[in-house]
Amino acid sequence: MTTLLVIAKEPRPGRVKTRLTPPYTPVQAAALAEAALADTLATVAASSARRRILVLDGAPGDWLPAGIEVVPQAAGGLDERIAAAFSLCRGPALLIGMDTPQVTPELLGPALEPGPGDGADAWFGPATDGGFWALGLTRPDPGLVLGVPMSTPHTGTAQRDRLIAAGLSVRDLPELRDVDTARDARLVAADAPAGRFAALVTGLASAGVR
Repeated sequence: MTTLLVIAKEPRPGRVKTRLTPPYTPVQAAALAEAALADTLATVAASSARRRILVLDGAPGDWLPAGIEVVPQAAGGLDERIAAAFSLCRGPALLIGMDTPQVTPELLGPALEPGPGDGADAWFGPATDGGFWALGLTRPDPGLVLGVPMSTPHTGTAQRDRLIAAGLSVRDLPELRDVDTARDARLVAADAPAGRFAALVTGLASAGVR
């Protein structure tokens, strides 16, 4: 049974989703970040994971559902923080972020409960911006992440290449769009209209914020 990790920032104005401003104000951008995180955690809570951990930069709020552990993020760059999150696990682990509120338990299912004879050593979820939204390791090894350049158009390729170079058998999850810009927010909301994130995007658009 797999541990499901979510790496996230506390949704505070001026600290999250700054690329949404403009057209959104810092307060609106933080509200969108909170909605995205809440939708993500609802999926995590509904998943088949054995253990659910939020690796958080900041303090939890009323958006945190029951049944999810909270641990502080390590210091350092994103590669160091992801590596430290994997070091919390002694068995298979899948890490996702807070930027894909359209994620569902069904999307995570193959990595959480591989089918008979699957034999994957790693699971990789590419993002449309060139990064990745999910990384799963059957045997968590921080060294598989440390030193990978983060937040570039080639991050996903570099991370997947690192896994292959280590001799791992890699299975791919579907490509998803991260919410980085206002256009991303609109597209993700249209793709997953039933969530809290989509409701907020729609409400802000009705108020003239697009």
